[in-house]
Amino acid sequence: MEQLLSHTSGIPDIIDEEESVLIAADIEEAWKKVIAMPVDFKPGERFSYNQTNYLLLGRIIDTLSGMPFQDFIKKEQLQKVGMPKTIQAGFGATKEIVSHAAGGYRYSHGQLINMFFSFPPPLQTAAGMSSTAKELAEWVIALQSQQLLKQKSSMALLWTPARLNNGKTGGFTDLLNGYAAGWPTLVRSVHPAVAPVGGGRSALFVYPNDSLSIIVLTNLAGGSPEEFIDELAGLFIPDMKESDGFGLSPSLRLLRARLEIGGYKNAIDEVKKARHSKMDLLLTEKEINDWGYKLIKQKRNSDALEVFKLNVFLSPTSSNAFDSLGEIYASLGDTPRAIANYEQSLKLNPKNGNADRQIKRLKQIK
Repeated sequence: MEQLLSHTSGIPDIIDEEESVLIAADIEEAWKKVIAMPVDFKPGERFSYNQTNYLLLGRIIDTLSGMPFQDFIKKEQLQKVGMPKTIQAGFGATKEIVSHAAGGYRYSHGQLINMFFSFPPPLQTAAGMSSTAKELAEWVIALQSQQLLKQKSSMALLWTPARLNNGKTGGFTDLLNGYAAGWPTLVRSVHPAVAPVGGGRSALFVYPNDSLSIIVLTNLAGGSPEEFIDELAGLFIPDMKESDGFGLSPSLRLLRARLEIGGYKNAIDEVKKARHSKMDLLLTEKEINDWGYKLIKQKRNSDALEVFKLNVFLSPTSSNAFDSLGEIYASLGDTPRAIANYEQSLKLNPKNGNADRQIKRLKQIK
């Protein structure tokens, strides 16, 4: 059960995720096919989100409750909390007119197009529901106040991320880096969160240690509100502001503190000093690169430039590090240095199409 809830079961997926279709013509044929397939990996070996896990969980609920999963959720959760709009909208998707409902959109070749998707009942355990921020907020309050759970210990079990066989956690991204009992989680030493997300359109972050929950619902696929909810939390929790270094690793926060005092032009020298004094400064190429882009987002391009320079110094064989340095030079109007770094990036990785395109574009400008 725990492996189904945390997507660590290794059971093959009944959905072809690349094509977003069943692996067979209908649900029964797909089920027959999936139970004849070998497991994708040893249970607990890794995290791999798939719909078969939730299909099985739905069947378990059907059997134990004596009613369809959808009816069970309506009776035991939605009606108890008082969520009429959510009940009206139903599971998955509906062709019925729901008053004041916002239709979904996505971009296709630069144009906005309507979205409509429908799931067969067996797959509605993970198909999502349409709701409102207010009703979801009431549901979170009901959950945390023990209105939906019989045992107080169940809350800890619900939100504790599963551990893989190697002792680590697995999740969707570096941010959503764990998965609990049906809940994606943000595993970190400060301000951890549990965070259901849906289709790049909606996200609900609960910060259990901070008595705070934030719900952001959009109707644009690709809006990815999970990427900025931590920053919203910073409006209520002062030390969570990204501009103050929240989200950086302990080593990067230490380096950032020094650079905020001495200036970012000293980034390479500060790292050299740390190495000379044998300071335990653990820096990875990816986190330094991500830090640079966070600085760009904060409109601190000159500081971002020094961070990208540092990344090239520490990772001189990384095509991506040179690509990022070329990008920041281009944004600062230094075309010759931008071209030089893109050329080095392309030399390290001849398949880097972005570097090739940028070189051609910049040479035309030059």
